[in-house]
Amino acid sequence: MREAKDSERRDYTTEEWNILRRMENRPAPGGPIAMLPVAQLYARDVPGLNPPEGADLLQVLWCPNEHGDCLPKTALFWRSAAAISDVLVDPPESAECQEDLVPEPCMIDPEQVIDYPNSGELEGELQRRVVEWTMDQIPGVEFGGLGYDDQPYDFLCLAPGWKIGGWIDWNMQDPYPTPCPTCGTPTEPLLTIASDEWQFDIHHWIPYEDQAANISWGSVQGGPSMPTQICVSDVNNQIIRICPTSHEHPHIQMMQ
Repeated sequence: MREAKDSERRDYTTEEWNILRRMENRPAPGGPIAMLPVAQLYARDVPGLNPPEGADLLQVLWCPNEHGDCLPKTALFWRSAAAISDVLVDPPESAECQEDLVPEPCMIDPEQVIDYPNSGELEGELQRRVVEWTMDQIPGVEFGGLGYDDQPYDFLCLAPGWKIGGWIDWNMQDPYPTPCPTCGTPTEPLLTIASDEWQFDIHHWIPYEDQAANISWGSVQGGPSMPTQICVSDVNNQIIRICPTSHEHPHIQMMQ
């Protein structure tokens, strides 16, 4: 791990920075690598979480390294908060990690919003009508003079950032089936782990209280749109999908 200049460092405390340096400078481990916590969600805070019977808490962990699919491997633990008695004061440090996959601790402020399918998931005629309607909402813009990248529907319909459930922003390829590997049932999005909460120039998804800081920071990575300070494979999203028929079936992860 190279020595970073002060201007290159994330907003770490001295203790956090020293821990990262120890993790990076260790020799390659011969055994298992400790996973790091990514999210802890309570059903009381997230109405759409839908935990299995007897559980009210979801804990998501991952290995802080990219694997063959260019994503960190994830593990899901559904638990009962009341049954947790002994909390580990000093959790194990991972013997090997990538700095961009070590989340910065932060609190969440859940907000329920409605998002809609990506245009690629709409039928031909419906897709055309929706996109044309969207363009009509923007004064001075003619639908016929815009290219694909200029069409704003997908920016308007899909809530960006970390989210439970919702729809997938298919920005790397067309939508494709993701059946459960156990029973073949189509899987559903459980959690989107996002590199950033919004795009700098898409203001309608930026919370009012963050807009001034967003303008001040500019388009440089690491600002108010990245509270967790993680970067999933070149500022992408990691989506965890689960089988709606059983929480015991293995989950699927994908990148978009």
